[in-house]
Amino acid sequence: MSAPTAPEVAAATLIRIRLNLSNRDIRSNVHRPASLHKTVMLLAPEGLGDTPRRKAGLLYRLEHATRTMPPTLLIQSRLPPELARLPAAYGTVETRDLAPLLAALATGRRVRYRITANPSIRRTVKDGTDPFFPGVKPRHTDVPLHGDDALAWWQRKATRAGLDLHSAALTPLPRSRHPIRKEHDHRPPDEFRYALRRFDGEATITDPDQLRHAVLAGIGRGKAYGAGLLSLAPA
Repeated sequence: MSAPTAPEVAAATLIRIRLNLSNRDIRSNVHRPASLHKTVMLLAPEGLGDTPRRKAGLLYRLEHATRTMPPTLLIQSRLPPELARLPAAYGTVETRDLAPLLAALATGRRVRYRITANPSIRRTVKDGTDPFFPGVKPRHTDVPLHGDDALAWWQRKATRAGLDLHSAALTPLPRSRHPIRKEHDHRPPDEFRYALRRFDGEATITDPDQLRHAVLAGIGRGKAYGAGLLSLAPA
């Protein structure tokens, strides 16, 4: 009997950058989500149109420093990354082809996972006010979730992504602000906040195809600002 053929998976690259914090500009970059977003977008080829992040499949997560490691920026790209466009002396760069990991995903396999996400629910604004933007009349507002509500949000997302969770540790992260605005956006600058949460644990794969899609597309809102990148490793 012939061995089953491995599934065809989309190309994807993981870039790991151990950041050089001796550079003052890089220290500032790390603490400003809008600036970090712009740096990540340098890796996307030019000419991708109105949604370059989505077309390049760019997702990222900032891993904070430990006693033995500097802050690390993990970036995932579905297009070959333009590494030469990174700022000079930005950090130590390593790359890894994710195709073998994606091809090895199989029903019943146990994995460890990590994701920084933006657990929230979108609510229609009925009274014409937004708690983040007084005086603005939006159609909806995103309400951040905390504690057990955030864990329940992740349980739902993980199930849809093809994972049966065995454990889930929640780590709140500092709230972020960003000043990016569009011409028609009348909200005050530097006011929108993302309530990022990190989830770590173990799970069993229930649907490899759904899981591959979740890894490549990301999970939840706020992908342009460091949310949604799902990392997997054998348990």
